[in-house]
Amino acid sequence: MVDHSPAASEPIEEPVLLSPAAGAELATPAGPSVAERPAGMSDPVAGERGMYMAASATLGPMDFLRRSANETVFPFTAPDGIYFFAARSGIYHLMRALGRDEVVTVLMPDYHSGAEVWAVKAAGASVRYYHIRRDLTPDLDEVRDLCRSGCRVLYLIHYFGWSQPVREMRELCRELGMILIEDCALSLLSEHDGQPLGTFGDYAVFCLYKTLPVPNGGMLIQNATPFVDGRLLELKADDRLSTLARISELIFLRMRSRSDICGRTMLSAKTAIGRLLTSFGITRLPVGDITPDFQSEGYEIKNLTVGMSPISKSLLKRFDYKAIYRRRRQNYLQLQQRLENQFPLFALPEGVCPLFFPLMVSDKHTAANAFRERGIEATEFWNFGHPDARTETAPDAQFLRDHLLELPIHQDVTDAQVDYLADQVLKLRLLL
Repeated sequence: MVDHSPAASEPIEEPVLLSPAAGAELATPAGPSVAERPAGMSDPVAGERGMYMAASATLGPMDFLRRSANETVFPFTAPDGIYFFAARSGIYHLMRALGRDEVVTVLMPDYHSGAEVWAVKAAGASVRYYHIRRDLTPDLDEVRDLCRSGCRVLYLIHYFGWSQPVREMRELCRELGMILIEDCALSLLSEHDGQPLGTFGDYAVFCLYKTLPVPNGGMLIQNATPFVDGRLLELKADDRLSTLARISELIFLRMRSRSDICGRTMLSAKTAIGRLLTSFGITRLPVGDITPDFQSEGYEIKNLTVGMSPISKSLLKRFDYKAIYRRRRQNYLQLQQRLENQFPLFALPEGVCPLFFPLMVSDKHTAANAFRERGIEATEFWNFGHPDARTETAPDAQFLRDHLLELPIHQDVTDAQVDYLADQVLKLRLLL
């Protein structure tokens, strides 16, 4: 799946577009929101050329004014898709349905965000772990042995847009009579061998706000027996204040990427208003940051019955998914071309829609702060797994937690910003 060895440069060209039926919850929407940035994390300043690059895609006027797309893509074409406020809600309700008559044991990767493990455990299931190697692939022999030890569900995570060996894992599940769940939270719009990720397993979950500039949104796809009936869930309406706050933040981040002073002023005002509301005891429903102990409002079971906001659903109809796919690949390849002669990089296979540019650095926290000081919202990806899994986390997964940094190459990033980003990577010399 991932090649760490230097390879011949892939030309930057228009990649094969997804067909209308092709592939279309970081902890956060590709990085912590400005209002929820952890204490001690510096607020990025504009870079030396006045550059500012948000961690994830942002919103502009055209996103609201664009006509609804004539064509849509998977997973939005799925007949049994259920929309939630966040992807972990879909995981929770699926596992509750699967475990109605028994305690289900789920085999999950030791390299995970923790949110998915939390949701599985909250539903009453038990968890065992298989190991993920540094190249982000599992040892299939180990997986096979563990599957034969009484597990009913095999849970795989497609990392950052790159596919796991999903055909082999599907065949294993068929052989042993197991259920396969694809976690596509990081892999919206990606495909494998021309087939959208999320269509191989019996069930799949997507986190929409990690790839798209929507304030919230997760999906549960049921390719097999639809155990979860969305009509019976009686999902509650989203928190309007939370949705409005995130929408304004996405707009101000777009503004800041075009004019740092103006955007920074608006974001500071928004943050001040948020603090004032908090001081008056007015709470908002966060999408949910990953914290070491998972003790945050976004991880309360009562929030797992909240539906996706109407404005998110409206925006989903207006995005140009083929353009998003094309631009992410183009930005990735441009940055790869600039860096390839210097460092081992992750190759970009056909069909992958990269969530970000994964960079292995010697000191993750120092590197992230150095990029932020240059106006680049680098994200320290998945620093923590679920607390219960830490004693079972293998050295390779811990290596990824310690050294993998996320650089933005999303659809808002311009050619000039990619070049600026490459210049900073080469200057900082923080890589392994």
